[in-house]
Amino acid sequence: MATKIRVGCGYDVHPLGSGRKLILGGIEVPHSKGLLGHSDSDVLVHAVCDALLGAMGEGDLGRHYPSSDQKYKGISSLKLLEDVMGKLTKKGYRVVNVDTIIVAQAPRLSAFLSAMQKQMAQTMGIDPDLVNVKVKSGEGLDAVGREEGMHAHAVCLIEAL
Repeated sequence: MATKIRVGCGYDVHPLGSGRKLILGGIEVPHSKGLLGHSDSDVLVHAVCDALLGAMGEGDLGRHYPSSDQKYKGISSLKLLEDVMGKLTKKGYRVVNVDTIIVAQAPRLSAFLSAMQKQMAQTMGIDPDLVNVKVKSGEGLDAVGREEGMHAHAVCLIEAL
């Protein structure tokens, strides 16, 4: 019998570089740099996927979607989230809520948070009120503060159906 409720936490980090679109929460955000990586490098969606996989006891994103596999080259992270949700449903769980934090020095993201929330909720097939997206500045510290990268954290609660 599956545990009634489970918690998962997720984290992801990517460097910023030129020549890429900045995708966060499945939304394209205007910026001079984008996140570098094998997929679209959406740190927010990756953190959510990691949290959901962790809550299910299914390891992390790299275990299921390795960067060494060319079929994931350039893939939308929302496709990965859809697949993770399929695994969650197959295991007999539903999402209770997801809480996230993006840590970025620039660009200013407050105008995009609602769209990110709605996009991720739609992809997960849940009410937008069950997804929370926050942003924190790098406060000029470390790689984030120097605008060399971004990272995101996510926590989720799932329950057995």
